Amino acid sequence: MYYLGIDLGGTNIAAGVVDKDRHLMVKTSCKTKISSSEDEICGQLADATKRTLQKAGLTLDDIPYIGIGSPGTVNRATGIIEYSNNLHFSNLPLQKLLQEKLGKKVILENDANAAAYGEYKAGALRGAKIGVAITLGTGIGSGIIIDGKILAGSNFAGGEMGHMVIVTGGRLCTCGRHGCWEAYASATGLIKATQKAMEKDKSSAMWKITGGDLQEVDGRTAFQAQRQGDTSGKAVVEEYITYLACGITNCINIFQPDILCIGGGISNEGDPLMVPLKEKVKNEVYSKNSEHQTAICRAQLGNDAGILGAALLGE
Repeated sequence: MYYLGIDLGGTNIAAGVVDKDRHLMVKTSCKTKISSSEDEICGQLADATKRTLQKAGLTLDDIPYIGIGSPGTVNRATGIIEYSNNLHFSNLPLQKLLQEKLGKKVILENDANAAAYGEYKAGALRGAKIGVAITLGTGIGSGIIIDGKILAGSNFAGGEMGHMVIVTGGRLCTCGRHGCWEAYASATGLIKATQKAMEKDKSSAMWKITGGDLQEVDGRTAFQAQRQGDTSGKAVVEEYITYLACGITNCINIFQPDILCIGGGISNEGDPLMVPLKEKVKNEVYSKNSEHQTAICRAQLGNDAGILGAALLGE
């Protein structure tokens, strides 16, 4: 048995074929054409499907369905992407349109949920009765798995942990609220904090790291400066980890998961991120005196989590 999953993103469309042992056999990627018409976006997904199957030496007859993870509010029951600001979708009946185009069953899911499901099926959340996956990217993606099922909420918009407020009246978030966790603990939040620190400290090593260009700042800049003993870099990292720990603590207090995994580019910092993060969370969780504590770890599947999760949605 083979499965095909597609991770539909604002930058790329990544697709892959997964075998019965949940191994990713082949993967393809192409640029997403934003602001496409309904027919054009379906055409892009159909092309990605055919190209990936061809690379694997398979045809549509060899797979039971096509699984797709998309950003935004995805109604899995109706197959409609009700809203996706990054892709400019509004009530897009993607399931129906793509099924008609390819003559194959299509299953839709939110991309963060698909990534969490991938980690549950083949990664860091395996064996968890309750598992939470957090992805630190442009925003904060989150997915909650309970008893092997994705927690989608009554309207399929549940699990958006990035949009819980951790600073009342704080930074403006892209969702329109002020003080969301995403505004502080995403890669975007870290970059903005790094740039602000650099503007205050013209002698910071972060200027040399970025070649004197604020636009070259990324999620690694402050961590690199910290390793060089830079005071401002260290302060940015410490503040960032404090905000990240606040949100992680909230997630644990709400769900008390067996495992909480963290993915995204920032998670690649490893111990300089994870060690102080775990220490802060350990001291802040309401359940600190309980015998059983949530295991906090790095996600295992990287950028492939969404493909694997989408591919296995109907397994």
